[in-house]
Amino acid sequence: MTAFGVRGGQDAEDLDVEEALALVNHGNSSPGPAGDGALRPAGDGSPASAAAHGEDRGGRHGDDHAGRPGAGHGGTAGPRDAQGHPAGHRATATPWAEARTIAGRAARSTAARRTPVSVSLVDALGLVLAAPLTALTDLPSFDTSAMDGWAVAGPGPWAVRDEGVLAGHAQPAPLADGEAARIATGARIPPDTTAVLRSEHGRTDEKGRLHPTRENRHGQDIRPRGQECRSGDQLLPAGSVVTPAVLGLAAAAGYDTLAAVPRPRVEVLVLGDELLTEGRPHDGLIRDALGPMLPPWLRALGAEVVALHRLGDDAEALYRALTTSAADLIITTGGTASGPVDHVHPTLRRIGAELLVDGVQVRPGHPMLLARLQDGRHLVGLPGNPLAAVSGLVTLAEPLLRTLAARPAPEPYTLPLKEAVHGHPHDTRLVPAVLRGDHAVPLHYNGPAMLRGIAAADVLAVVPPGGVRAGQETELLDLPWAAAGIDACFT
Repeated sequence: MTAFGVRGGQDAEDLDVEEALALVNHGNSSPGPAGDGALRPAGDGSPASAAAHGEDRGGRHGDDHAGRPGAGHGGTAGPRDAQGHPAGHRATATPWAEARTIAGRAARSTAARRTPVSVSLVDALGLVLAAPLTALTDLPSFDTSAMDGWAVAGPGPWAVRDEGVLAGHAQPAPLADGEAARIATGARIPPDTTAVLRSEHGRTDEKGRLHPTRENRHGQDIRPRGQECRSGDQLLPAGSVVTPAVLGLAAAAGYDTLAAVPRPRVEVLVLGDELLTEGRPHDGLIRDALGPMLPPWLRALGAEVVALHRLGDDAEALYRALTTSAADLIITTGGTASGPVDHVHPTLRRIGAELLVDGVQVRPGHPMLLARLQDGRHLVGLPGNPLAAVSGLVTLAEPLLRTLAARPAPEPYTLPLKEAVHGHPHDTRLVPAVLRGDHAVPLHYNGPAMLRGIAAADVLAVVPPGGVRAGQETELLDLPWAAAGIDACFT
């Protein structure tokens, strides 16, 4: 990396080969019109050029430009524009924010046709209410004691009744004026009770009479019937996410089941003959990182993962999988470029799919895609490099699944970055970061094939073209486990 002369003292491991070369070329080239900082054409046949535009020779699982119109198998052949991108790159790749919007809107008509399901409270966590949650009873449904102590009638001192009042028992007998009865939290208030005297606020004398040790107001520590809600009140609107607290509220309000939007069904197709499912990499074979990672991540996004199939580089197997799947969303990994064994684009053409997004102006993850199948279902094609696949997941799969599950969009927010982050000259960058108080710290090991950074991250920082300065406010995307905790989000 040092041979590229990266400007600004950027650590070498923080740059992938293409970005390092792009920055150097950007700095060494003559400015274009209006200071556009055009890059030198990179298709000059040099080793550096080949690395920058085809580091995964053949476009297998790379975060490169292969797969764009005019690109060769290794991304180095064919005509290129002034920035060294394959011809048509700028015209066909979708800006990052626009790609997320397209993905969120793509499934609207499908989402509107989805039939709500009735699920038990046990199975409802993480789903979205398909109907308002309306109280089936008053809460509380009778006057109850808010504290352990004595139910008292009138001013003290009071004669204490022998029988106390416990929670879960039938209506107790009325109190006479000047009478008290021991009472437990949650127990029904005896008729004619004027207040509850807390245990720590009363004492008994030698004759067994109860005296207050501080002023006791009328109605003190009594929860009146209907204090929280009346039967028929709307407790939560349709569209609310069912959290553990919602489950508690629904149970208290008398529900055994809830009407909810069903989880989107997702099928994952892992492509590539070079992938191992166990053991260490050897003889040109590498471990499949996406097979273990994607299903729990998709479940955290509200999906039901119905199957994961490893298809290798088999065009007919991919065709059969796409034409027989019943999932709402199919996710493929790898094969989105234009190499000799990249079968996603040809198979989509074969089945008459409509490409909604074909490449995104984002790093890593540029060669991601979104397609609508003829029956209205969708396919998200992720690059095969692990962090590039994560980029595709948050860019295209998350907004689409959110729409299908009727989940509300998270509120966007920004924090200043602790350190400067270099930017791609033209594309958005998604950089793993950790939250530290009132700022975010960008992490290294953020190349397309790396998972070391994202494994430690809380968020992804959205770095616009050109980069951000230290202390500059930057948009952040929460990762599921950072917002909800491991046990809560993977349901």
